[in-house]
Amino acid sequence: MATVHFIQQGKGGVGKSFISSLLYQALKYHFGKEVYAFDADPINATLKGYKEFDVSRVDIMKGDNINSRAFDSVIEDIVSFPEHSHVIVDNGASSFVALNAYIRENDIVKLLSDNGSTIYFHAIITGGQALTDTVKGLKAMFMSYPSEKIVVWLNSFFGDIQVDGATFTDFQIYDDHKHQINTIIQLPEVNPATFGKDIEELCAKRMSFREGIESSKNIVVRSRLNKYWNQIISIMQQTEFVS
Repeated sequence: MATVHFIQQGKGGVGKSFISSLLYQALKYHFGKEVYAFDADPINATLKGYKEFDVSRVDIMKGDNINSRAFDSVIEDIVSFPEHSHVIVDNGASSFVALNAYIRENDIVKLLSDNGSTIYFHAIITGGQALTDTVKGLKAMFMSYPSEKIVVWLNSFFGDIQVDGATFTDFQIYDDHKHQINTIIQLPEVNPATFGKDIEELCAKRMSFREGIESSKNIVVRSRLNKYWNQIISIMQQTEFVS
């Protein structure tokens, strides 16, 4: 059945929806997978904003609690999706705790697994002032899903992922939970003034890399976007979930 990707992080503004969009584009446009997506961010429906993508919006929150009926329908849809398809669930920071409580309370991982799905939880670690908060979010996922496949994305766009010269694989959280990590994906480091600016503008316009490369009037911008995209594909090819 479908392979399910839950994209989560308790800290907002760390590139979660950007990573969801990369995953969607790589799986669908490069690897030729059938991809379904749900935007479950109650505040910023970023993924839904991509007109090129087929994304369903989920009204996941009712006040401070999860709208269980709405997410029950999402799970029902996931179970019905065809074999070898992929499902991306982009969850917002504001619903991080509530959604994970719902998943645990309703044994969603077991339910999906029993119906033939493979589940991956994706967490984002970012540098800069959000480093500590994103590490805490990853810790919460490790504690919530001790037996599941967890993919860690390292996003150094906002600063180096380092503490006193120690990198992520030197952190205590890595030492304690490395047996739970399925894959570590390091996003390509870029010059903020060139590549970074191009990618920011692409995201602001809610455009895929394919669309951005085809529509850009500047040959250098096209070249930079194409180079970054090829790096993403090269990274994705090394993961088990695209096979």
